[in-house]
Amino acid sequence: MRVETVKRELYKFDELSDEAKEKAIEKLYDINVNFDWWDSVYADAENIGLKITSFNLDHHEIEGYFTLSAEEVAANILQDHGETCETYKTAESFLAEHDPVYADYMDENSPNYESGESEDKLQDMESEFLKSLLEDYRIMLSHEYDYLTSEEAIKETNEANEYEFTEDGKLA
Repeated sequence: MRVETVKRELYKFDELSDEAKEKAIEKLYDINVNFDWWDSVYADAENIGLKITSFNLDHHEIEGYFTLSAEEVAANILQDHGETCETYKTAESFLAEHDPVYADYMDENSPNYESGESEDKLQDMESEFLKSLLEDYRIMLSHEYDYLTSEEAIKETNEANEYEFTEDGKLA
């Protein structure tokens, strides 16, 4: 029997040549997305009353449903999301359109009091709000994926985890 011991020099990411860094990044393109990377976005949606059931970034598709009323979801967004967030703008727009119709629908003195036409209009608004909100979350997921697969994020992961590489950029 023969035992061979091999010595090799290992490098931190920032010690690699530019060419080796490029190879390392290329080989580790999915290092930040080879797990359930979308969990935090899903959790954020659930916190406001939206359940995302599936998405496909390649086909720009997303599906989900409200777990609370549309009004409660909008109120949660206004309370929990910043004014510059697209979801905030979507919720604000929904409530601005929805609230007057709802108030008229509930006003016993209004000719639209509990009318089927107003009810249909409210349901259409809620459906459009859901569609718009899901699109906001699809865009968030897309941006998160783009960042996680970016050169910057891959470098940060390599450095934060103190990965070591061979001279040619292969993960040791």
